[in-house]
Amino acid sequence: MTNTSPDEGEKPAPEKVLGKAPVKAPRPRQAKPVRRARPKKRHFGLLFSFFLVVLAPIFASGWYLYERAADQYASRVGFSVRVQDKSAPVDFLNGIGSLQTNTTTDTDILYEFIQSQEMVELVDANLDLRTLYSRHLETDPVFAFDPKNPVEDLLKYWRRMVAVYYDSGTGLIELRVLAFSAEDSVAIAQEILAQSSVMINRLSAIAREDTTRYAREELDVSLARLKGARRELTMFRAQNEIVDPTADVQGQMSLLSSLQAQQAETLIELDLLKENTNDTDPRVENLRRRVEIIQRRIDAERKKFGLGDDTDETFATLLGRFEELSVDSEFALTNYLAAQQAYDTALREAQQQSRYLAAYLSPTRPQSAEFPQRAMLLGLVALFISLIWAIVALIYYSVRDRR
Repeated sequence: MTNTSPDEGEKPAPEKVLGKAPVKAPRPRQAKPVRRARPKKRHFGLLFSFFLVVLAPIFASGWYLYERAADQYASRVGFSVRVQDKSAPVDFLNGIGSLQTNTTTDTDILYEFIQSQEMVELVDANLDLRTLYSRHLETDPVFAFDPKNPVEDLLKYWRRMVAVYYDSGTGLIELRVLAFSAEDSVAIAQEILAQSSVMINRLSAIAREDTTRYAREELDVSLARLKGARRELTMFRAQNEIVDPTADVQGQMSLLSSLQAQQAETLIELDLLKENTNDTDPRVENLRRRVEIIQRRIDAERKKFGLGDDTDETFATLLGRFEELSVDSEFALTNYLAAQQAYDTALREAQQQSRYLAAYLSPTRPQSAEFPQRAMLLGLVALFISLIWAIVALIYYSVRDRR
């Protein structure tokens, strides 16, 4: 009896497990047949909401735009602020910087002025904007303006009808003016151009006033000072009855010097005569009388000044006062001439730079209505309504699936 090993090709017999039945493999389940999709109430509700929320507003908007909305005509006008510089050719390069700065600043002011309430009130006063913008109020209440609304609403409507395009780099302003007729759009554009020109002229006048104000104030002060100095000098001459004390003093001093010289000669002659004769000589008596007469004449000439005995001190005070007033008058005159020259220079420089409004595009007269842009507005309405409906539908189904 021989033993064989498993390596020789014989398989061992399976072991039997006592008390347990053999395990069977599970059978695969058969897939149930898919039922045919049928519309439900929520599908009909979604479709109804699409017609109600999307299609109905689109049809209503299209009907209003093409049947009720009034045509709007666009007139365009373009202008810029220019500065006429009359400076010398050597100052041309230096004036370029100031020219650009002033133009930009004035254009910024004008840009804000066109959109301001003041502009609206000015144009309304001249053209009656409320009547122009409310012509189609009964048929087109969406795009027309209600004349009963306050000026704040008119300003909002103005900014919608008047579009301002401003290029800060070039300083150019272009307007698109809308109205319900071609004539009205042109008239409004022309009125805006006219009021803008008035504003620029006002700014130019203010600039000239600011430039010359300080120089004119200095001129007024110097003129008042000159008048005061001359008034004091005139009062001094009237009180002392002297036109020019310096000339009078020179003439009087010449006369006094001559009299004193004659008196000295007479005294010398008298002394010489006394050495040769006695006091009873008639010539001695004549010379003494001559000396007395010359002395009385000297005293009389001095009394013409009304100075009394303290002649030197009073005359020096009077002459000093006159010289002081003369110096004040000359200084005031010099100051006035300098102020006058400065004022003339400031006025000339202010006149050399005058601002004006240059229209490079005159108000155009439209031949066809460009607004409202019905196709674009209808497309935008359809797009936004469709997006809103789709977003609401997605939110609804997302919430429903999470329950």
